Amino acid sequence: MKLALGPILYYWERDTTFKFYDEIAASPVDIVYIGETVCSRRHTLRAEDWFEVAEKLGQAGKEVVLATQALIESESDLKALRRISGNGKFMVEANDMGAVHLLSAAKIPFVAGPHINTYNPQTLELLAELGARRWVMPVEMSRAALSHMQAARPAGVETEVFAYGRLPLAFSARCFTARHHNLPKDDCQFRCMDYPNGLTLKTREGQPFLALNGIQTQSASVYNLIGELDAMRETGVEVARVSPQAFFTTRILKLFREVMDNCLPAQTAMQQMAKLMPDQACDGYWHSRPGIEQNYRASAEDVA
Repeated sequence: MKLALGPILYYWERDTTFKFYDEIAASPVDIVYIGETVCSRRHTLRAEDWFEVAEKLGQAGKEVVLATQALIESESDLKALRRISGNGKFMVEANDMGAVHLLSAAKIPFVAGPHINTYNPQTLELLAELGARRWVMPVEMSRAALSHMQAARPAGVETEVFAYGRLPLAFSARCFTARHHNLPKDDCQFRCMDYPNGLTLKTREGQPFLALNGIQTQSASVYNLIGELDAMRETGVEVARVSPQAFFTTRILKLFREVMDNCLPAQTAMQQMAKLMPDQACDGYWHSRPGIEQNYRASAEDVA
């Protein structure tokens, strides 16, 4: 099974981002997705910078994929999408059907990202006909539903599962982080940079519930399927994705690799990760349960 690192979903300082990818180049990850997928106003890195990062990661032996925005709102967004889609060297993750259309028309193979609603075999077959060579399972999908998809999966298409990180749940034209600070979206002052792991939203009872990330809404809990890697293999999953967080990402990747290589029990890894996550773990969606629930528990083999 391959280990992938998803695109950074937050807005980090320019130097922080470059330093992060220097560390990733030396990490035990096979595939790295890069680029801005959330908000076009985030531009500490320009297209040329992302291409530079891609080159360095490629030289380090990583498979690099350029990710597109999930919500296209303007002509400038379309211009950026066209440039990414026609880069001519690196594979592209399409996160909306506009990107799929551009890539398909140019007969360029692509990855169907997690923000495309691929919930049935017919949709997956259509995406494969349009040029998809890998699809990322929607984060709300359960293992049972995935098994149904895998049984009818077209030949030549890999399956990737979002296996770690705050779940990207929804997008809106409104910027919730700006609204939290009583700022208009067009004059947001880039306040999301103040929250490198998102802004936690709690219920009236004080329970962390969601995380605000600009125009994106995430789960407050951290989706963690490190204990389900064997189940993924049994279901025919080829790639497990870790979503970057502001701290300890390389340690998280190392733990995933050790569990994948049977060098560390999953429960031991879970115990070590508890101190590395920005919030508590969850895995409910995988088990056909409410997403906020945590169902994985230690087995006799894990404890041993």
